[in-house]
Amino acid sequence: MPDNCVKISGGYRCVAAFIFVNQALSCFMFHALMVHFCISDIDECASESHQCNPTQICINTEGGYTCSCTEGYWLLEGQCLDIDECRYGYCQQLCANVPGSYSCTCNPGFTLNDDGRSCQDVNECTTQNPCVQNCVNTYGSFLCRCDPGYELEADGISCSDMDECSFSEFLCQHQCVNEPGSYYCSCPPGYVLLDDNRSCQDINECETRNFTCTTQQTCFNIQGGYKCLDPVKCEDPYIQINDNRCMCPVENPGCRDQPFTILYRDMDIMSGRSVPSDIFQMQATTRFPGAYYIFQIKSGNEGREFYMRQTGPISATLVMTRPVKGPRTILLDLEMITVNTVINFRGSSVIRLRIYVSQYPF
Repeated sequence: MPDNCVKISGGYRCVAAFIFVNQALSCFMFHALMVHFCISDIDECASESHQCNPTQICINTEGGYTCSCTEGYWLLEGQCLDIDECRYGYCQQLCANVPGSYSCTCNPGFTLNDDGRSCQDVNECTTQNPCVQNCVNTYGSFLCRCDPGYELEADGISCSDMDECSFSEFLCQHQCVNEPGSYYCSCPPGYVLLDDNRSCQDINECETRNFTCTTQQTCFNIQGGYKCLDPVKCEDPYIQINDNRCMCPVENPGCRDQPFTILYRDMDIMSGRSVPSDIFQMQATTRFPGAYYIFQIKSGNEGREFYMRQTGPISATLVMTRPVKGPRTILLDLEMITVNTVINFRGSSVIRLRIYVSQYPF
């Protein structure tokens, strides 16, 4: 209150020698008394004497009023229009405009920060870990990964065992055994698995003395096993001249049409060996002047799997022409015929070859 005014009923009484002008006050001057009366501010908003549009709000001021809009609206040509905050990027991700305001939300995999506008990635691997085995967090999402030996199922979460054995028949040389998350190779009896964990190698039971042959028998190793060979017994009219050779004496009349000697030999081959393949060589130990030699398979070749190819004047090679599957034992009599036209001689010698065909191609 000014120093030159006193409060009276309905206003102030001011005594002054000049006129006091104020936007918020209406002063009436009584010239006779030189007294000013100032009436207090009128609230046009409360008395509804304002001229604001119904969409506006009235704000009283000293000596007047103003028309304005609430937050979220702006004044345009006397009207309060909603401000679309979403057009101005108020939200980092998802924005929903509402009359006078807006609402921010986040995409799946994000959570709204305390500022109500920005979004933060949710690490699903630590909050819920939906994966059966391994979880990898990504921006706004996650990925499931499986341990070695497993594959991700269609649901993107579960893992199922991967059957490595179904991928290739060459994974193992013999047999592939699937197990949860892995596999291993196995070998048949008579073989041992090598350090590469896929190949099989024959066990030489004769060297390790892991056999059941008698003392009279001879242990003969074959692929995947062994054979116990009985001693050679020469049948009449043959006589035995060493462990594996029988001879028919020329002075014996019963030997006239028989091979002069029979030599017993044993060998083994793998099943399914590629063909043609040279598997055995035969040659004369002595060459006589004027003699020549003929080599042939005398017996045991009913399936036409072998033939003799002469490689020199005194030698020939046994050739396998068709794949032979095992396990099987083949007995061939390979004959060498000696012809000497000088002394008019014809005689023969035989190698009785016993071939053991393994069960497996290794």
